[in-house]
Amino acid sequence: NEDSICINLKGTAGQSFGAFLAKGITLNLEGEGNDYVGKGLSGGRITIVPFKNSKYEYDKNIIVGNTVLYGAIDGECYFSGVAGERFAVRNSGAVAIVEGTGDHCCEYMTGGIIMVLGRTGVNFAAGMSGGIAYVFDENSEFEKNCNKAMVQVSRVICSKKTDTNNIFDKSSLLDRDDLRIKMMLKRHINYTNSKKAKNILEDFNSNLKNFYKVFPLDFRKALEQSIKSKNKKSKKVL
Repeated sequence: NEDSICINLKGTAGQSFGAFLAKGITLNLEGEGNDYVGKGLSGGRITIVPFKNSKYEYDKNIIVGNTVLYGAIDGECYFSGVAGERFAVRNSGAVAIVEGTGDHCCEYMTGGIIMVLGRTGVNFAAGMSGGIAYVFDENSEFEKNCNKAMVQVSRVICSKKTDTNNIFDKSSLLDRDDLRIKMMLKRHINYTNSKKAKNILEDFNSNLKNFYKVFPLDFRKALEQSIKSKNKKSKKVL
């Protein structure tokens, strides 16, 4: 079960904080992380928030280092601040929210869901073949920073749907982006009390147009083909 073991910490974590974390374990850190936070994450949840007496603007200052979530396969991460370079490199299943990143975010990513609530560096999504990413782009900078060799970049629109069942399953990633984004923002607020997420949610319908969805081309085709095959089988049964 979630939160079977819950560890609350304060300070500056060293390299590989939460590496290979297993299901049922939660790490809550008030402070900051170094490089390789959540390396090989296999379940559980990591949350990192700034020191309570910090006067910095959270969404403009580094809270975790480089190569965070390297090779993660499961679990969740919520970071109320900015990450360094190569965030979520080789991520294949984790769900994470961060409020800005350096260069090469989502590099070689094969699965999972990443949300960036701020600026990214260059070469976003280089070699990304699976999973999806959402980027909140208030400054109209993201498209020029994204490597589009293997991905489709599109604005998120209102789906006019209300069903949130299985919304994080791989088979559901073709639609309901607005519902998924809203749910992730609520989780981010719940775990980190993020001011940035609160501001977005306060006027969600207006802010939705600032979100981009990054979707690997071949991954999208595979999902569409899978749905077509299932529909054909169900018709035969009928």
